[in-house]
Amino acid sequence: MIRIFRLPVLALALLPALAATTPPPADKLTTEQLLTRLTSAIENLKTLRCNVRAQERSGNKYQHARTAMKMGFNPLRVYLRNDKGIEVLWVTGQNDGDAWVYPNSFPYVTLSLDPNGSIMRRNQHHSVLDAGFGTIADIIKGSKQRQDHVFERTFRYASDTTITGRPCHILRSDFPQFRYVPYKTTKPETLASIADRFGCGEYRIMERNDLSPDATVPAGKTLQVPNGYGKRTIICVDQKLFLPLVVQVQDDKGLFEKFEFSDVVANQPIPAAEFAKGYKGYKL
Repeated sequence: MIRIFRLPVLALALLPALAATTPPPADKLTTEQLLTRLTSAIENLKTLRCNVRAQERSGNKYQHARTAMKMGFNPLRVYLRNDKGIEVLWVTGQNDGDAWVYPNSFPYVTLSLDPNGSIMRRNQHHSVLDAGFGTIADIIKGSKQRQDHVFERTFRYASDTTITGRPCHILRSDFPQFRYVPYKTTKPETLASIADRFGCGEYRIMERNDLSPDATVPAGKTLQVPNGYGKRTIICVDQKLFLPLVVQVQDDKGLFEKFEFSDVVANQPIPAAEFAKGYKGYKL
């Protein structure tokens, strides 16, 4: 089994620490202003470099990883290298849509793999195509396919804190009505379209219904689907960059995922050569 990479994390003690922070003064940003600036900062990214620490629940266990990431946008280009030496490169319009993957294990050759296929998505909450902050933007903004936007409306500017010396605003969502609900398809649907409809992400749909990542659900099948992304979601937003430094999500079972971003460098030029398979220093 090839473990590809893992997106982003902070200790479990973060929740009580955040609860102890002070609320924002009345003359500071409103919730709407903070959400707007966060969304705008993510949508206007041209390049991104950062290190990411991740904790993701798979079954009853947690997977941990540290990943160095660099990305270009419009068109999307992604390079990842995790702490196990696994490298991933995906570039729009290249390699027939597959990612180049160096597994840093036998047979020590570069593989071409579908970024949404069963190998790269095994035990992974997110696709390499969702690296960076794309998933976070989807969580807080929602899509036109959502049945309702109750979950998105629960976010509030809760307080301020400091993460590794950087002042941050805290966005918090409390959604106690989080649960799994039945959903019967009326036509063949992909997991992505169902997740988009409910704003819940694909992973828990796969896990709860024993589906493969690239499955197409036939018409007439009833699935158990989360009615939102989480029971409690906390996003720590850098006050200067207005990009997330910490994201953690709890659901009905407890911690679902937690991400910590460090050494964030946004919108600084990255040479095109760094998104090439033969770049010096890559084992791809």
